[in-house]
Amino acid sequence: MGTTNFSEFLSQLTPGFTQVLDVNLKEEDYIIIDLSENNVELGKVDISSSRAFSNYIAEYLNAFGKKVAFGGYSEVRKLYKRSELFTTSEDEDSNRNIHLGLDFWADAYTDVLAVLDGRIHSFNDNSSFGDYGPTIILEHKFEEKKFYSLYGHLSKCSLNGLVPGSFVKKGEKIAELGTPEENGDYAPHLHFQIIEDLVEKIGDFPGVTSRRELDFYLQNCPDPNYLLKLKNS
Repeated sequence: MGTTNFSEFLSQLTPGFTQVLDVNLKEEDYIIIDLSENNVELGKVDISSSRAFSNYIAEYLNAFGKKVAFGGYSEVRKLYKRSELFTTSEDEDSNRNIHLGLDFWADAYTDVLAVLDGRIHSFNDNSSFGDYGPTIILEHKFEEKKFYSLYGHLSKCSLNGLVPGSFVKKGEKIAELGTPEENGDYAPHLHFQIIEDLVEKIGDFPGVTSRRELDFYLQNCPDPNYLLKLKNS
């Protein structure tokens, strides 16, 4: 299934705004945020510090009277330069700095919800500095089409008692957001990503890519907003 076809297929699975966080949050509680290398204000923040970054997010939300800041699909970010996980080469085109999911910046321990009916495919605590921390991958099947959704930067207790293959229902709480101490050292947020081909990964999948591999990953991981239908404002 080509990029356009898969994106259209995803968009037909939900009729409108679809929750991925706390059921009490409304669409008007969300606001888009720019965390790209083009954000001049972000250049004044010590983005290597999860505390400074958390303060930046909190001030941004307070300024607009919102509860969740979201965005970041295909965004080029400087944030990843702090971790050797992403910067392994002197060749800039090989270093990973392009984000492949949507991020939802909210308070630690906010509920995370299954976006669609599915089954628990796998889970893992990807505990390296700058990684996902606790991560859950769901498998979905609609009209014989199989694909996956990934939920990263969760709390450690979110992985307790999970059983691969067990069914989860759309809107069901599956996890909570983790603190910086357990989520890879980030300000609390959810990394949410759609994956067409998991290429046999278990409990993990790249959420950031390089320019060199961008075409493959953008095709394999379309914008999750085709499902969520959040207005970009």
